[in-house]
Amino acid sequence: VQLQASGGGLVQAGGSLRLSCAASGSMSSIDAMGWYRQAPGKQRESVAVTSSRGTTNYAASVKGRFTISRDNAKNTVYLQMNSLKPEDAGVYFCIASTLGSLYWGQGTLVTVSS
Repeated sequence: VQLQASGGGLVQAGGSLRLSCAASGSMSSIDAMGWYRQAPGKQRESVAVTSSRGTTNYAASVKGRFTISRDNAKNTVYLQMNSLKPEDAGVYFCIASTLGSLYWGQGTLVTVSS
């Protein structure tokens, strides 16, 4: 499974960004897809994950502001980020999981100016 993320950039606090992640390869084996992020000096953390069954999980810090969605026809997962805060800044990584494996895409940088 290969993952290609895009959509990061610079935005003012209160603004919005939409991240996209296109998957290719052994798509039939993919269960969950989602996003992690890592801020400078901090550990990588889960932001939002959606399973093939449609269940979603969000970090408490982003609930109500971020929305994860998945287009199975396009093998793409999205992260709509609204009301961005400076603490949302970091490198966002797309992930895809299969039975027994976790795949990472390259990161896309999100910068939020105050």
